[in-house]
Amino acid sequence: MLLEFCSLAIFNPAEIINEVLNATPAMVYLLVFVMMVVESSFIPFPSEVIVPPAAYLACTSHEVNIFVVFLLATAGALGGALINYFLSMWIGRPLVYRFADSRLGHACLIDRKKVDKAESYFDKHGAVSTFIGRLIPAVRQLISIPAGLSKMNLGKFMLYTSLGAGVWNAVLAALGYWLGTMVSREALYDAVEEYNQYLTYAGIAIGIFCVGFIAFNAMRPRKA
Repeated sequence: MLLEFCSLAIFNPAEIINEVLNATPAMVYLLVFVMMVVESSFIPFPSEVIVPPAAYLACTSHEVNIFVVFLLATAGALGGALINYFLSMWIGRPLVYRFADSRLGHACLIDRKKVDKAESYFDKHGAVSTFIGRLIPAVRQLISIPAGLSKMNLGKFMLYTSLGAGVWNAVLAALGYWLGTMVSREALYDAVEEYNQYLTYAGIAIGIFCVGFIAFNAMRPRKA
């Protein structure tokens, strides 16, 4: 069933939203956690089609709790990030690039250029890039790879990942809850698609601002 949800999310996101809206509360919680693990690992899955509809239910139904949705989404994102972190640490850089060049890697929407981008981003901006990277499209799923390759401190990695994922999930949950006050179930997918474009732009803008702030602090003269 979970594989079916993954395929639906990739090829028919409108259908996955309908499935979430019609699921039992226990299934909603399970889907939020498992699908966010998937979203943060190697398998492509848009978190925009799982957290907002779950939060929408929290607004329109008393059976789903918005705080539980947020916590499970963040825990799932951390779990998926840890998968990438440990895999990268254990198999090493050569195998990561070999996977990125393989057909399987391409099937998972991963290639050498994306891994290079994530690794370069991490090298330039240090551990805080783990936090910033969680807010930037295309970097979000891959930022754990250079962290694992560089054997970043696990506690620090988990902290920055949880904070970054928490910010992103809070935004998605707030969007879904807010939409619950103004749109019907039938119109939810179109509304999520519309506002997701703005979230993408906002994520890129936040990333640029944070990188600029880091660069400014790094280059400004230090007092003797």
